[in-house]
Amino acid sequence: VQLQAFGGGVVLAGGSLRLSCAASGRTSSIYVMGWFRQAPGKEREFVAAIRYSTNSRHYADSVKGRFTISRDNAVKQMYLQMNSLKPEDTAVYYCAASSSRLIVSSLFQSTAYDYWGQGTLVTVSS
Repeated sequence: VQLQAFGGGVVLAGGSLRLSCAASGRTSSIYVMGWFRQAPGKEREFVAAIRYSTNSRHYADSVKGRFTISRDNAVKQMYLQMNSLKPEDTAVYYCAASSSRLIVSSLFQSTAYDYWGQGTLVTVSS
C-alpha cells in the first residue's frame, strides 16, 4: 500500500483547510486509516482515525468539533476537513493505514499503523 498526503498550506487562524490522502496498491487490505501530526520539536501525535468496516470515527480531544475525517472508497481517498484552525495546529500532517483490525486503544498509537504517507505541512498563522 502506498499513501500520498496533500493539501497542506498556510492559513490564517480561524480558517479552514482540507487534507487528502490518496491510497494505491493493495488497498483491500486496509482496515483503518488515520491522520497524525508532528509539530517542530514535538513527538508525532494522533489526530483522527476511521474504521473501514463500520465507518466509525475517532478524534483527539484537541481537534474534536473542529476536524472531520472521511473517506471515499470509489476514489480510494481519505480526507481531513480542518475548520477553526489554531496556531497550535501547525505541524506536518501524515496519513497512515493499518492492515489490522485495531482495538480502540490502538487507534491512537502510531506504532499500530503499517503504512505511512510522506506528510504535508500545515502552517496556521495568527
